[in-house]
Amino acid sequence: MRGNASKRIAIERKINPLNDNAWNSPSETTPESYFDSLYETDPELTRIERSIREHGMPEISVEPGYGRLLTLLVAATGARSLLEIGALGGYSGLCLARGLPPGEGRLTSLELKPEFAALASRNLAEAGYGERSEMIVGPAADSLAALEAEGRRFDFFFIDADKENYPVYLEFAIRLANPRAIVAADNTLLRGRTLNPGKQGPAVLAIREFNKAVASDPRLVTAHLPSYDGLLLAMVKGEA
Repeated sequence: MRGNASKRIAIERKINPLNDNAWNSPSETTPESYFDSLYETDPELTRIERSIREHGMPEISVEPGYGRLLTLLVAATGARSLLEIGALGGYSGLCLARGLPPGEGRLTSLELKPEFAALASRNLAEAGYGERSEMIVGPAADSLAALEAEGRRFDFFFIDADKENYPVYLEFAIRLANPRAIVAADNTLLRGRTLNPGKQGPAVLAIREFNKAVASDPRLVTAHLPSYDGLLLAMVKGEA
């Protein structure tokens, strides 16, 4: 029994986001790093990561494992109209666009900063998706309101922008969703701060509100994935 207890403790040390040593130490092999090591380096995504670094932008793109999951989900659900809230340098945008059927579907990305939007657009074009993607620059809430006024509807949403507005973006996503649309949102753990009652910053409070809201919203079927920095997956049951 002692051996089983030791094994359990070792696993908890690796996956507990409140354990700084387990979370940050490069000497620790985590489940995430193990599975990531099984995949070959992706030249296009590596190029995008390099461009983000060269432009001095924050290196906060979606984790590789969740990027692969986004591609899988778009492909498996047959989504044709994709809406990304927060483009950064185009890493997640490419992961989403790769799930579209050949020659069909479109990615719409919202990005606050013009310089980020320009790089993301260029990276998507170089990857072959320039004609099937559009970039809308400005505050996401304003862009979402404009899309709603235009009567736009989407099959898949990916939220990875300013955390304080996640609850706002969720409501827009539900209103803009086609029936059975998927909503995915990154960083629901905020590097463990979401779990720490001593953390009370605006981003933490907003993510806690967001996590609680999606768990109890009758319009959604939801699941929270605890790997990496946390990912919310939800399906909109029908029109809001």
